[in-house]
Amino acid sequence: MDFATLIGLVGAILLIASAVILGVSPSVFINPASLLIVVGGTLLVVLAKFSFAQFLGAFKAAARAFKFKLPETQASIEELVDISNVARKEGVLGLEGRELSSPFLSQGIQMLVDGQDGDTIKQLLSKERLMTLDHNRSGAKVFTAMADVAPAMGMIGTLIGLVQMLSNMEDPKSIGPAMAVALLTTLYGAMIATMIASPIADKLSLRMTEEARMQSLYIDALVAIKAGTNPRIVEQLLSSYLPPKEREKLAGAEGT
Repeated sequence: MDFATLIGLVGAILLIASAVILGVSPSVFINPASLLIVVGGTLLVVLAKFSFAQFLGAFKAAARAFKFKLPETQASIEELVDISNVARKEGVLGLEGRELSSPFLSQGIQMLVDGQDGDTIKQLLSKERLMTLDHNRSGAKVFTAMADVAPAMGMIGTLIGLVQMLSNMEDPKSIGPAMAVALLTTLYGAMIATMIASPIADKLSLRMTEEARMQSLYIDALVAIKAGTNPRIVEQLLSSYLPPKEREKLAGAEGT
């Protein structure tokens, strides 16, 4: 579970809810017509921009932003060096049935066990990596579109409310509800864009970069293991994926 995403989104919503509760009656901020215009309108307009598969897939990708957390790079390097040691001492068949931290890595290990050559492993896993990138990129685009459309739908609702208000100025009782629609649609649009859609889009973009980087690390390691590279050389090769400070610590540890 990625608690940063959960805490950020829930915390922002609770903060706004607290401001509403501490003010006037919360029921003032609930308007079915405004919700219909902004929420329904935003979803339908975004759906028109994408296919059903892309639209629904984006929500599945968003769920991964909450549930899925990549292993730490250092921990993955240690796991891969251990795998390299086993393969060097026992052969690749010694890796069969091993419990691994990543389905992508499991797929690559199975290719090693099946006797695939290094070029084939790299080619097949690189295609899988590109598919993962495309999936995350598509999800990010859907939520970016939602962040763009929601404020626009809020503005449309505002204009509808203003037209209703100005067309019934002789009836004072209609001015209040019409003004509520006008203001609340703008509020709903801004909240959806700023507090939900935009953060999820950014999180998916970040996840896309992190996952692609981790998969590149796995591919490099598996190709090196297939080539029979010494585990210490494998560790040095993979250390390039670490931040500079962690890389210096690793080099210092090896020196001692």
